[in-house]
Amino acid sequence: MENITRRSLLIGLSTIAIAESLPMTAQRSAEATTAFIGVYTNKDSKSKGIYAYKWNAKIGELSAMGLSVETANPSFLALAHNRKVLYAANEVDSYQGAKDGAVSAFSVDAAAGKLTLLNEVSSGGAGPCNLNLDHTGRALLVANYDGGSASTFRVQAGGKVSAAVEDIRYTGTGPDKTRQESPHAHCATASPDNRYVLINDLGLDCIHVYKFNSATAKLTPNDPPAYQALPKSGPRSFVFHPNGRIAYSTNELSNTVDVLAWDASAGTLTRVQHITTVAEGLTELAAVASVVIDRAGKFLYVSNRLGENSIVVFAIDPATSKLTFVQRMPSGGKVPRHFALDPSERWLIAAHQNSHSLVVFARDPTTGKLTETGRTYPIDYPTCVLFA
Repeated sequence: MENITRRSLLIGLSTIAIAESLPMTAQRSAEATTAFIGVYTNKDSKSKGIYAYKWNAKIGELSAMGLSVETANPSFLALAHNRKVLYAANEVDSYQGAKDGAVSAFSVDAAAGKLTLLNEVSSGGAGPCNLNLDHTGRALLVANYDGGSASTFRVQAGGKVSAAVEDIRYTGTGPDKTRQESPHAHCATASPDNRYVLINDLGLDCIHVYKFNSATAKLTPNDPPAYQALPKSGPRSFVFHPNGRIAYSTNELSNTVDVLAWDASAGTLTRVQHITTVAEGLTELAAVASVVIDRAGKFLYVSNRLGENSIVVFAIDPATSKLTFVQRMPSGGKVPRHFALDPSERWLIAAHQNSHSLVVFARDPTTGKLTETGRTYPIDYPTCVLFA
């Protein structure tokens, strides 16, 4: 459904990886781990669903384990807190006769690299492109890009997903008549204290804010109801700093990141910095996508999917949480839609949607800088990297 002419300009996205994997101890991070890869299965793709790779953190190497489960357009993945269930956003425009996408729940056999379907439900809107669990693991939050809507679900016993509890459909347009012809929800995030849910809306240049009841998965509009980004920004991905007081929002249309102060008592965001992700003088669309912060909160990573096809590294000021440019690394392929740090945080794996590859970089935890390893792995239309 997504293609280089439509959504990239629309493309192909965190982040966000709001951190696709939970923190692990140093001992566990040194062990072999399984990485699940979400893909696009439509168009001319040879991919059929979610794929598994054995990950060796000692040497930074992937070994293909094969197809984990067949499912349509599993473009974004999230893991339950107990690591026994994986959730996928099935980014389709039609589901059971309605103009909706789907959300799927799978039981996880990480050792075998296999997934087994538990259940599948309507996502509440077309083109779901992002989903995340709340901090209790009792609710699932979904952003429907094409439907311009946000949905919540209760996680039932055994990990199955309920029918949608909330199905909020936005209206309006933005100033960019090509990309902002309608609302485009792109990311759903729970606040650090789990009292709020934030929905990035690329089409309306805002981040909707809701008060959140984790027991019922119900949402209530906050007052004020949204953070307003700069015109033609296109808020896409979002992540909170480990300190819980600062957040970072990537802006797909303006090639920028907003550094935002978070007031947990009022549920409000205030912009404290607006910084570019591209080289000086570059004016073409870079289509900023994923954003990831290391667990120490020292470095932030952002991908540019078009033009320079890069991973950009920023240092985070320990006093102000503002960003300073550190490095611009060619991503090693075309359209780095998504990337993730491995559990040891000594490696970064980038998923290249349009050059059909996974590329491994070494990471220096002290400087934050990335180094090429020369390790590239073929896979058709990869869209998400999730460590289990």
